[in-house]
Amino acid sequence: MTIDATDRRILQATAGGLPLTARPFAVVGRWLDLTEAEVMERMARMQAAGVIRRIALAPNHYALGMVANGMSVWDVADDRTGMVGPQVGALPFVSHCYLRPRRPPAWPYNLFAMIHGASRAEVEDKRAAILTLLGDACRGHDILYSTRILKKTGMRLAEGG
Repeated sequence: MTIDATDRRILQATAGGLPLTARPFAVVGRWLDLTEAEVMERMARMQAAGVIRRIALAPNHYALGMVANGMSVWDVADDRTGMVGPQVGALPFVSHCYLRPRRPPAWPYNLFAMIHGASRAEVEDKRAAILTLLGDACRGHDILYSTRILKKTGMRLAEGG
């Protein structure tokens, strides 16, 4: 799909986030002299085509009191990831979950799940719940705790790009 100048304007206008209002697409439309319906249709079309991956809330977990954030990593049997991966991703305390290639021998992990909690003890309890869910599909695991936020922005379009 090729995006046109209007699509590009919509992407640029929303790159920093949608307005916090009951009708954010109407506000974006006013900014760009478009109707709310046109903004919504164009964004839906770009999402269907894969230009926009998703429209989602990106909270600052620290500001919400979730100061213990850990990327849990799991060595899960490859033939079981299709079943257990979506189950881990559906847990209410996992913000994102995905598969990545292993890098043996130093990095045997293939399933990653970000866990948020108010304390490391809470995150460890949640990690234990994931371990229980994975059962014998899990051959090893670890957790990498966040120490600071490095990026909390959406996509940015380069000028003329």
